Amino acid sequence: MKNITILIPENAVLASVNDPRNIFTSVNQFLQAAGKPAAFRVQMVGLTKEVKLHDNIFTVHADAIIDEVEETDMIFVPALSGDMQTALELNKGFLPWIVKQYENGAEVISLCIGAFLLASTGLLNGKRCSTHWLSANEFRTMFPQVDLVDDKIITEDQGLYSSGGASSYWNLLLHLVEKNVNREMAIKVAKYFAIDIERNSQASFMIFNGQKGHEDDAVKKAQDFIEKNFEDKITLDQLSDMFAIGRRSLERRFKKATNNTVMEYIQRVKIEAAKKRFETSRKNITEVMYDVGYTDNKAFRSTFKKVTGLSPIAYKNKYNRSALF
Repeated sequence: MKNITILIPENAVLASVNDPRNIFTSVNQFLQAAGKPAAFRVQMVGLTKEVKLHDNIFTVHADAIIDEVEETDMIFVPALSGDMQTALELNKGFLPWIVKQYENGAEVISLCIGAFLLASTGLLNGKRCSTHWLSANEFRTMFPQVDLVDDKIITEDQGLYSSGGASSYWNLLLHLVEKNVNREMAIKVAKYFAIDIERNSQASFMIFNGQKGHEDDAVKKAQDFIEKNFEDKITLDQLSDMFAIGRRSLERRFKKATNNTVMEYIQRVKIEAAKKRFETSRKNITEVMYDVGYTDNKAFRSTFKKVTGLSPIAYKNKYNRSALF
């Protein structure tokens, strides 16, 4: 039987504490109903016995405090809410224990922006990690040594697991059910909780707002120019001349400030504009392609799918209300 420890941090998102408990206790119930032994022993563990969540609206009672748990097999780190620096400071008491348990062989699983707490242990340095797409820029700034993968629903690296944004952690929970029990049980759980078992990317949910939380004014001006003129053909040489910065220097500064090359940024701005047109207009694929400055149908479709994980027509059918009727 696997020992599961679900942490209850201060400022945790209640659903991300309760949902893993629901899934793994349900697995036990399904197994026992089939005359088989339970697969998991589930404990909810805090720094104190009573933990306040969501500005003291909810109180969660822990089964144990952290010092009472000498060993475990799987540790779940729920999503945090509010100011991240404050949340991490409130919960730093978990960090040495998480590191110790990992070194003793436990797997550690972060859900959504619980990745911030897991990354604070240092265990993710040099490893791949997912988190909510909206928190990607803040995460990269705080933890530059972690290889953040923007679009993935699930990452797994040397016994450290993480999930993408919000409800996507359900897919990570299903993955762990399949790994620790079997595929048949994972399918049963997916049907019981109405989860799309094959979802593996959060790219189609991402909204590109640009990365403006830096101090390089020249790069910000270049970003503004791109965002206002994305329908036109913009080149690196053009931007270099416009802002009197050497081509290589601009590329280096742009990549450092935004985590994108200039051409990648232009593509992201164009594709974000295309997404909005697909969501709100009745224009066809070719019309939208020309609207956002593409002239090559194949290049547009390829880039769109690379960024969103969906073809243009699949995206339009998914998000445009008129496509439903």
